[in-house]
Amino acid sequence: MAEGRALQTLLQALGRLPGVGQKSAARMAFQLLQHDRPGALKLASALQQAVEQVRHCKVCNTLTEDEVCAICRDGRRDRSRLCVVETPADLAAMESTQAYQGLYFVLMGKISPLDGVGPQDIGLDRLFDRLAPRDAQDARTADPSVQEVILATNFTAEGEATAHVIAQGLKGLGLKVTRLARGVPAGSELEYVDLGTIAHALVDRR
Repeated sequence: MAEGRALQTLLQALGRLPGVGQKSAARMAFQLLQHDRPGALKLASALQQAVEQVRHCKVCNTLTEDEVCAICRDGRRDRSRLCVVETPADLAAMESTQAYQGLYFVLMGKISPLDGVGPQDIGLDRLFDRLAPRDAQDARTADPSVQEVILATNFTAEGEATAHVIAQGLKGLGLKVTRLARGVPAGSELEYVDLGTIAHALVDRR
């Protein structure tokens, strides 16, 4: 039946979302179809519009509707600092702290050999070309004002490996390369903090 195929296609599409399993996809699909068909149409329209209009910023690689995102266009940002993050969501998290006023580069992933994801798959070439242009064409998009590169990849095995590869690639360029510090969260009690966090807090103490 055509209706069965349509519903199955919807379930499969919802199941592509991270953290959404078969049961969650079914709940969302039935909720929209049974109780909120106008909402379903609005969601479909918004998704189509976003797919058609949202692109990667040609400077920092984050998602934007413009050729260059608002952060990269903002002349008030500290152009001497470049923060490297894994995803646009990580960029948003950094911005929400209001503690950082520099620029960004978004990798769109992390190195994961087990998943077949290498440096070339996450845009490291673009990052290195921005900081150390290899030829005249790369020099046109390079940013000579950058003095510090802040590695803000996640503290997972893949994130650490990605940060290590970037740090190695930037050696000898005269850039200050720093890593986000890890430590005990504010308001926590040591007896309830995992040992790995305590160990890193001791190493990164100041």
